[in-house]
Amino acid sequence: MYRKYFKRLFDVICSFLALIVLSPVLLVTAVLVRVKLGSPVIFKQKRPGLHEKIFTLYKFRTMTDQKDEQGNLLSDEVRLTKFGKMLRSTSLDELPELWNILKGDMSIVGPRPLLERYLPLYTAEQRKRHQVRPGLTGLAQVNGRNELDWEQKFQLDTEYTMRITFISDIKIILQTIGHVFTGKGISSTTSATMEEFTGNA
Repeated sequence: MYRKYFKRLFDVICSFLALIVLSPVLLVTAVLVRVKLGSPVIFKQKRPGLHEKIFTLYKFRTMTDQKDEQGNLLSDEVRLTKFGKMLRSTSLDELPELWNILKGDMSIVGPRPLLERYLPLYTAEQRKRHQVRPGLTGLAQVNGRNELDWEQKFQLDTEYTMRITFISDIKIILQTIGHVFTGKGISSTTSATMEEFTGNA
């Protein structure tokens, strides 16, 4: 009942209230991003959502547009500034996704939306993550986030799609709040952001 009828209503109510309550935070963050990182303030990227339907994800930008002499973007490690790292460690960069949730592209809780180019690389089991809306947070995010390898993340994503309840969603939300304050799992141990998914062995 919750998955079919009430989860979407829960998402709409929570995202709407969060956008109102956090509007001052959103405004201040937007101004700081414009001053410290330039424009555009909002980073937009195509991501696959429910049933692999492509939507536009919104986030605050966390990197500069620094390029080398040939005009190619520099590595993430170079372009990710101290301010950008702060945005990521506090998850402030994710706040514009509340609009994605209100629109119906995403849910409060679900597998994180990954890059569109990963779609051909998934196994049949891994594709099950697209049977639900992607989430602002999810089971993988409260169990290690970027410290997990891809296999572990997909396993947790698939596990979530099979056991969606109101209680489990509330638990994940509360755990997420705790992780935001501790910064747990924000960064990979081998990359400034997240390792590229190159498929399965």
